[in-house]
Amino acid sequence: MADLSTEYLGLKLKSPLVVSSSPLTDSVESIQRLEAAGASAVILPSIFEEQLTLESNALDADLQRGTESFSEATSFFPAYENFRRGQDSYLDLIRNAKKAASIPVLGSLNGATVGGWVSFAKEIEQAGADALELNTYSLPTDARIASVAIEDNLVELVRQVKANTKIPVAVKLSAQFTSIPNLAARLDKVGADAIVLFNRFYQPDFDIANLNVAPKLSLSRPEELLIRLHWAAILYGTVRAQIAVTGGVHSAEDVLKSVMAGSQVAMMTSALLIDGPSHLTRVQNDLVKWMEEHEYTSIHQMRGSLSRKSVPNPAAFERGNYIKTLSSYTLRQSA
Repeated sequence: MADLSTEYLGLKLKSPLVVSSSPLTDSVESIQRLEAAGASAVILPSIFEEQLTLESNALDADLQRGTESFSEATSFFPAYENFRRGQDSYLDLIRNAKKAASIPVLGSLNGATVGGWVSFAKEIEQAGADALELNTYSLPTDARIASVAIEDNLVELVRQVKANTKIPVAVKLSAQFTSIPNLAARLDKVGADAIVLFNRFYQPDFDIANLNVAPKLSLSRPEELLIRLHWAAILYGTVRAQIAVTGGVHSAEDVLKSVMAGSQVAMMTSALLIDGPSHLTRVQNDLVKWMEEHEYTSIHQMRGSLSRKSVPNPAAFERGNYIKTLSSYTLRQSA
């Protein structure tokens, strides 16, 4: 039987099938179902920087309120644990999942600034998480903030988290950075153990009848995988950090493409929300079937075989191929 095992963030995984951060991983029971279906690791739902900041600010405000009146005002202070509920629930999920499941459990922090990330990253480590994914999202709306400042903040965040924790750290990037290779190299230099390509950002929709801006969530589609394959193939072999692909992974073919581009793992959520955890079993079976039919003995054997450094024509990843693609479409239409 084909060997599906891989290694990611220093963890030995039975396959490249990882369940990414989502509501699918928000309970021990769900994590157990995912493991039974074939998940090799799970990433817990993100705890957001705003949650950490809000709880901290609320506590500070209540601790200050009324203290200028009389010393007994301290008796009205709210219990600290009330402001720790969300954070403690998250840490409890890590502890309980580690007891109930045998696959690796990764924590996830979502934010854009250092803030309370470093201290909470340490708590995630202490709770027993096998690794940590920093799910970064910065939406600059201030014209005075240059792109380099955003990148500097991200690099500093990763440097501080790495300096204060011992568990492996993956950095989940946006596809919108100006120079992904340069940023990946900088993150690699400060110790990022993996680069995850890419975050999916949910844009609001316009309700033109009620003149309102409303949130809209849409699941990923397989065609979204292409940009991830492109950059995984370019980054593979250029940085020490491992590469992971997330977004648009729906089938065994998508997993195979991700690995051939250079990815250690292929992360999945939308397909599981559509078809349920049992979809993992189908994908795993299809992986084995394809590999045996094409005489691959292991995942390791195919990794990076379609990366930029491995293909006969690396220009396929560059501007010339873009021009060629547009030209060929025009010619087909004319014919």
